[in-house]
Amino acid sequence: MDPDLYRSLGLTDDEYDAICALLGREPNHLELAMYSVMWSEHCSYKSSRRHLRRLPTSGPTVIMGPGENAGVVDAGDGFAVAIRMESHNHPSAIEPYQGAATGVGGILRDIFTVGARPIALLDSLWMGPQNEPRSSWIFRGVVSGISGYGNAVGVPTVGGEISFEPCFRGNPLVNVAAIGIAPIDRLIRAQATGVGNLVVLLGSKTGRDGIGGVSVLASAGLGQVEDDAKRPSVQVGDPFEEKKLIEACLSMLDRQLIVGIQDLGGAGLTCATSETASKGGTGMVIYVDTVPTREPQMEPLEIMTSESQERMLAIAEPSKLEELLQLADRYEIEATVIGEVVSPEEAFGYAEVGVLRIYSTRGGELLAEVPARSLADDAPLYDRPIAPPADLGEMRSREPRLGGDWSTIQAFLTETYFDPEWIYRQYDHQLFLNTLVGPGADAALLRVAAPGVGSSSSALGVSVDGNPRWCTVDPYLGAIATVAESALNVASVGADPVCIVDCLNYGNPTHPEVMWQLSQGIDGLAHACDVLGLAVVGGNVSLYNEENGIDIEPTPTVTTLGFRKLPTMLRPYLAQAHDPIFYLGTVPSSLSGSALARFADPKAKGSLFEIDLDHQKRLIAATARYVRSNEDGEIGLVRTIGRGGVAALAASVVRRYGVGVEIFSEFSTLEKLFGEAPTGVVVIGGNGPMLRSIAQSFDLTLMEIGRCVDQSLVVFDGLGSLSVAGEPVTPR
Repeated sequence: MDPDLYRSLGLTDDEYDAICALLGREPNHLELAMYSVMWSEHCSYKSSRRHLRRLPTSGPTVIMGPGENAGVVDAGDGFAVAIRMESHNHPSAIEPYQGAATGVGGILRDIFTVGARPIALLDSLWMGPQNEPRSSWIFRGVVSGISGYGNAVGVPTVGGEISFEPCFRGNPLVNVAAIGIAPIDRLIRAQATGVGNLVVLLGSKTGRDGIGGVSVLASAGLGQVEDDAKRPSVQVGDPFEEKKLIEACLSMLDRQLIVGIQDLGGAGLTCATSETASKGGTGMVIYVDTVPTREPQMEPLEIMTSESQERMLAIAEPSKLEELLQLADRYEIEATVIGEVVSPEEAFGYAEVGVLRIYSTRGGELLAEVPARSLADDAPLYDRPIAPPADLGEMRSREPRLGGDWSTIQAFLTETYFDPEWIYRQYDHQLFLNTLVGPGADAALLRVAAPGVGSSSSALGVSVDGNPRWCTVDPYLGAIATVAESALNVASVGADPVCIVDCLNYGNPTHPEVMWQLSQGIDGLAHACDVLGLAVVGGNVSLYNEENGIDIEPTPTVTTLGFRKLPTMLRPYLAQAHDPIFYLGTVPSSLSGSALARFADPKAKGSLFEIDLDHQKRLIAATARYVRSNEDGEIGLVRTIGRGGVAALAASVVRRYGVGVEIFSEFSTLEKLFGEAPTGVVVIGGNGPMLRSIAQSFDLTLMEIGRCVDQSLVVFDGLGSLSVAGEPVTPR
């Protein structure tokens, strides 16, 4: 075969030779295309799988871990919570609206594929500077895509984060997390079992949008091919079709009409058929001409690799087909039998192997014949070169220094101010009326309840967090800090964190420095989760995030989930003059990795702060305990330390509540004010005696660092005062 053909599909010479060895012959064009999408970085994790094995994936509440469509944990009272996180970075750089919208649609299908009803969405967005027209266009399109799809499909967006950094101007990050609720006895896995069972395609017709999307977009850097050439690889979403699909599939599961189900995401039918057959240990026959298409004269290769949205693959017993078709008709979705499950057999040198055969039609021409496992599980596993940056020592020796440059500090708090309300006002975050604490807080708090599922006595807290500034300085300590921050955010709404899902956003894995960042980041996640008692129940790896050969900064993003007893009352607290301001935990002692340090000197790195995880574990438990101690508003305002540190938090209090903030002189150093180590919480007002008692019982330091005052200024005793007036940064 002409090497240019398989190389154009993203396969290397060695990978092509491996395919020939597996099949005992050269693949035909259809088979080659199927291997190219399944062995892509996006589907196979061929550069990251050996590193991901170091993550802790089990725990007392874990029902389903990595390898399923979504992670599932026990929420008590017979309920399970499903959680999943994915990226749609490259599509969003090409078509911001559809890239983000189909990212939402795909993550929702992952949730109801395990039998759970989706109840919430969160997003983590990292964009380029908003004074640049293209970055502004991408940002506006992404926000519109998330709101347009989420609002229309009827799933609330309850939280998230947004930040702007120069390295994301050409390659933005659009990470979306979803949560669902299910009765434990309704959970289902993505596997094809039962010889003779039928393979049924549900939902939209198959089109040419998204053909080869995972190999064209997610396995190559941006800037290497013009956007116009990549645009057909971006899927087009239909949230109204998705809504019908959700209701139909959940109804089919309730009536036990399906024995296995899988969504059609990356690699389309090729992925769904090979993965379900491989997991079920069976073979499968597909009649490609029976697949409903929305465009004329589609070739088998196009049909098998199209990533058209709003499609599901279901495995059903023949005796239940008629009822399934009637139910599909009731919900006005298309349901078509496209194949059947067959026995494993002697083939391709294996004694018992599930073979995936693609025929033109029943009794027609055999178009492809491959071992299902070779597509789904036998992709190459690479041990890519790993090396730290050559100037690592020099980078860490250059500590951020600001001296007494007060004008820089004033500019930082005004010029970089961004009010996220502009975003979340576009999201309907009160759908289902489950949202107890919504956007704008450090974490969301939701009832464990869903229509058609019921309600529990529990509530769940959830937060999504990432920080490339930390991970650029030190990818290992930065990953630890990311988990520590996210878990503390969940505690700030009174929930005890139990698990995370991750989205690991890195650059080109053929660059040794990128693989060093990835390996170090995974080690950091693993260590933090081990000590904090968190299971990693799922995740996503997004590589080749680069533009014109320049890698993004390492950005591992995590979504942390925790539980608490359902509160009987939640009363928002409004900060007011004379409120004391307390700090619980360890005080920041470094500016390294902070937003202020980057603003003042982008080249300065220094040595990132280290987190005592045993202390962090006590801080998380104490914070959750305190928040749960008074549900009638007496806990005051409890906030974690985020971008800009205590100083930025003080400025946000002035803007939001119209009171001033005075920080006492013993806390008024730049490191304490602007350091961002997530090792403490700020409590404004509240029950001082209760807070002191809890701090003492958990062996934590509590100090009174300031107070609220009448004048709308931020006053740092011994340093000066700042006005926080000014309009927030908004995209043009």
